[in-house]
Amino acid sequence: MGSRQIAEKSLSILRSLPRISLGNIRDNPGSKITQKRGRGQHGGDKHGAGNKGGGQRQNYMRLGYETGNNPFYLRVPHENYYKGHHHRRQYPPLSLKELQLTIDKNRVDITKPIDIASLVRSGVYNFNPDQKHYGINLTDEGADIFQAKLNIEVQWASEEVIAAIEKNGGVITTAYYDPHSLFLLKNPKKFFETGQAIPRRMIPPSDAIEYYTNPETRGYLADPEQISQARLKLAQKYGYQLNNIQNDSIYNMLCERKDPRQIFFGLEPGWVINLKDECILKPKDEKLLSFYAI
Repeated sequence: MGSRQIAEKSLSILRSLPRISLGNIRDNPGSKITQKRGRGQHGGDKHGAGNKGGGQRQNYMRLGYETGNNPFYLRVPHENYYKGHHHRRQYPPLSLKELQLTIDKNRVDITKPIDIASLVRSGVYNFNPDQKHYGINLTDEGADIFQAKLNIEVQWASEEVIAAIEKNGGVITTAYYDPHSLFLLKNPKKFFETGQAIPRRMIPPSDAIEYYTNPETRGYLADPEQISQARLKLAQKYGYQLNNIQNDSIYNMLCERKDPRQIFFGLEPGWVINLKDECILKPKDEKLLSFYAI
């Protein structure tokens, strides 16, 4: 093959090839050496661990969690206060002073029984069931100025609070609600709009049975006769005259209590509240009646 033919063939090859650009050039093999370094040497603050699992999903650690290390209550084993703190039931406080102020402002109707739904609706109390909040802890702040006569249901109360309410002729009950029932009590309208039947309230767990069956704490599962004896005993201890509620003009209201399986006053489990037509649908099937029986 002559040199002329070689030149023409070379030129034809060049004509068919693409033009040289930044997109089709590369370094010669072996001309660039990449120095490999450890994962913790890239200038980050994770020490090579990075964001894994909940960290990259912004699912923040629970309160008190110490990132996989030996926690405080295990490093100091003689201090057991913090052990299992993230599983404990919390009761956001409400003082008697705040309750009296709410009554004076007519934000709560004391002619009807008061429960956690009434206080949430008044705007003076709020709680979050998803944060282990299980209801109201009625505190004794303002016990010396509390003067209202009412029928109130809370989830936790001290002896001083019970005495302050019963001294005025009122009635107090401590009752347990499971988290699902608390969601319903916090926003009943939202639940009624779903068109679901009202569920039953669950019984207390094993570590709360003793409190809610104790007549001294006015537990809703306690014997009424024992509660009457405890009322008299508490009045003698604090030195006040116990009113006979049987002779009271509002005796029916003071004696009104929920069934242990009931969530709302006046509404039984199994009923469906129709807000659009403003009516209540009650089950008639025998299986449903036996399932929702209270």
